[in-house]
Amino acid sequence: MLSKLHESLGTAVRPLFAVATRVIARHYAFRTLGAGASVRLRAAPPDLRTGDPTVAEDIFSGIFAFRGKTLDAGGLSPFALTAPSAEWRRALCGFSWLRHLRAADTPRARDYARGLVADYLSRPCPVGDPAREPNVAARRVLSCLAHAPLLLEGADAPFQERLSAALAEDARALARAVMTRRAEGQDRLFCALALLEFVVCADLAVETRSQATKLFFDELARQALPDGGHVGRNPHTILDLLLELLALRALYAARGVNAPPALQETIDRMIPALRMLRHGDGALALFNGMSVASPGELATVFMHETPFETPEAAPQSGYLRLSAGEALALIDAGTPPPRKFSRRAHAGALSFEFSLGRDRVIINCGAPTRQDDPAQELARATAAHSTLEIGGDSSCAFAPSSEARGSGFVIAGPTAVNWRVRQLKGLIVARLRHDGYARRFGLIHQRTLALAADGASLFGRDRLLAAAGARIRNVPEFVLHFHLHPGVEARAVAEDRVELRPPNGRTLVFQSRGAPPAIADSVIYATPEGARKTAQIVLRGRAAAGTRLRWSLRRLNSAEIDDDQTRSLASS
Repeated sequence: MLSKLHESLGTAVRPLFAVATRVIARHYAFRTLGAGASVRLRAAPPDLRTGDPTVAEDIFSGIFAFRGKTLDAGGLSPFALTAPSAEWRRALCGFSWLRHLRAADTPRARDYARGLVADYLSRPCPVGDPAREPNVAARRVLSCLAHAPLLLEGADAPFQERLSAALAEDARALARAVMTRRAEGQDRLFCALALLEFVVCADLAVETRSQATKLFFDELARQALPDGGHVGRNPHTILDLLLELLALRALYAARGVNAPPALQETIDRMIPALRMLRHGDGALALFNGMSVASPGELATVFMHETPFETPEAAPQSGYLRLSAGEALALIDAGTPPPRKFSRRAHAGALSFEFSLGRDRVIINCGAPTRQDDPAQELARATAAHSTLEIGGDSSCAFAPSSEARGSGFVIAGPTAVNWRVRQLKGLIVARLRHDGYARRFGLIHQRTLALAADGASLFGRDRLLAAAGARIRNVPEFVLHFHLHPGVEARAVAEDRVELRPPNGRTLVFQSRGAPPAIADSVIYATPEGARKTAQIVLRGRAAAGTRLRWSLRRLNSAEIDDDQTRSLASS
């Protein structure tokens, strides 16, 4: 009947009818998801994240610590008590704590896990409860599926029935959230992933599995970039997604089902992209919402082989990697991500991080681990990055944050970030520019970074240029920031020089021309223990077209870049 109606419609209406037909078909496929007969889980994906038995001991004692907040349940159910924060409630209802109970691997842990889950299932979730948010429901489904052996081994039939029904109900909610676009940004991808895993684990009807597969892989194609990055530009999202994609691949194998080729193709692109953003100490570069990554999770991802080598540029993601000898410079060379993916994005255009062997030297401040940390907004500012700010403003503007939605979207920022990398007389040279200050100040920031082929020195040049057709409205102050890792000691040794001593014992000399270097206080937010004091080198002056700053960072007793190289660099 639908096909006859389609034939009778005019050509202008047919495309809308086709879209409506697909939406109706998907709603029909998921409307009765798991209804009727009890859903049986035929397989469980692995949880590739690290569990900690000591956390299980805390849970046994009634101590529940999530997202920087701790609650002592005092023998009561944590689900019955007032949550210390919305983020804490999200973590509790996302069931990530199941991995710690599974790591304990004792009958007591199994009983405790079932008891907590049963208590949650027995309680209603009122409107406005964070437990009902799509991203929380997705994490809960993924956790329950991964830890189904823990929950179901030795469980009685009523518990199994309740858990199956709850998973099916959450899966229907996830389908609605994805199809109605209630879930936005990366949350939409994880909702589609949780829905697909449930359908594969439960071995539901072919039509349902086909629809769930299409929902997820269509969204994956939209969010996973050709260079292996994620459209949101946060390195941690790549790690988070890879852990789930690897688990999904294992689930397909356990079910004896051929995974869509796009799954392996995406994994093969993403692992090198993540490796590109890793320093010598194993930590990921602190760009665009990156905070602390678990070394165990990183090791889990990197143990999987991929046919591709570590790239030196990720053009769609907007990152560059300059490496020579033990030296490594990682550079933010991208525009802000699309609006719906920009809640974690930072105003760090042209910022860079530098490491020497296993020692990070120059860093960005990174993001706090807690989404509700007031310092999130400070961490997003240009001043929290090793780059140039003008007039105390950031190169991006952000919508106001809120308790309900968290950090605001990027509402303005660079529309063009241009870059190129060249080999030039014993140097690896990256030349970049962005227009994030063009509208407000009529200025373009141009930056050149050159790494010596032996890794002994890094040369930089920062310039301010007049934007085409723009009128420079005022002459504000600029500040050029070089944030230092907490393990680096800094002391001024001359008017134009600062001596840096990283933990490896080798001495580095920072030298500048155009503005004298000064040592100032700074902070790194991305540490397991929270914000930590550190130092930064700053260069200050009046911002005007033609402003030119030159600086270098070199190992003590290594040859300085000579004037011929400097002139060649300036004209490149």
